[in-house]
Amino acid sequence: MHMIYNSPNYCVVEFKDAQGVFGGFEIMDKLSRKEIFLGGSLASHFRDDVSELIANEPTIEEVDDFLSRFDGLMQHPLSLH
Repeated sequence: MHMIYNSPNYCVVEFKDAQGVFGGFEIMDKLSRKEIFLGGSLASHFRDDVSELIANEPTIEEVDDFLSRFDGLMQHPLSLH
């Protein structure tokens, strides 16, 4: 587990297994206190889109706008463990 983004509004964590094989991303909306896990082909597309976004040196607002596209998909409430 590796946090790749953290702003006042969102947090994104990348997951890998014990062998370092990519497993997916968890996107958390701090304001609505909901999250979504992206695995498989969705995670691969997300990684490609993020790579393209980062290449343009975005502001925090631009990254948050990008992540807000997932707000409607977030159904799981955040919980501390």
